[in-house]
Amino acid sequence: MKGSMASAEVLEPYAEALMSLAKSQNKTDKIGEDMRSLLSIIKSSEDLQLFLGSPIVKNEQKKAVLQQVGGEQLDPFTINILKLLVDRRRIMFLEGVCQHYLALLRELKQTVLAEVTSAVDLNEAQQQSVRDKVKALTSASEVELDTKIDPDLIGGVIIKVGSQVIDASLRGQIRRIGMHLSSAT
Repeated sequence: MKGSMASAEVLEPYAEALMSLAKSQNKTDKIGEDMRSLLSIIKSSEDLQLFLGSPIVKNEQKKAVLQQVGGEQLDPFTINILKLLVDRRRIMFLEGVCQHYLALLRELKQTVLAEVTSAVDLNEAQQQSVRDKVKALTSASEVELDTKIDPDLIGGVIIKVGSQVIDASLRGQIRRIGMHLSSAT
């Protein structure tokens, strides 16, 4: 259900309300950091996902765990939205709320998200090179990178910005050569 229209109708109002509140308090960047941190924690802990999604676990226990996980690093507004999601039994949509908030923040800051898949970790100079290429393609003022590692690429990178995909990987080049050779026969 996470990708369904019903979940979008549930998570968007929370993310938009949080953005509105963050704007009014000049905390859009801080809340954005909180959302990235929460996404990282959620994605790295399947146990936490199961715990938060469990209907058996009491709301107070969920709030206590979220408070403990967030600690002093999370802004009070972020803690309050987490508690609200628990109270309204919407905590299972936390990942979607975080992602939607970050999308709103990118829109606000005229930033594009580039999903970069590479065979190995990119160093800072390589990441900057990718950012520069994406800026030139999109005319965005800033570029946020979401990097993934796929050793099957052999080398090079695949960059995805919205629906546009730039395949500069060795695997992609080999595939294109193979297609060209098979069409020439």
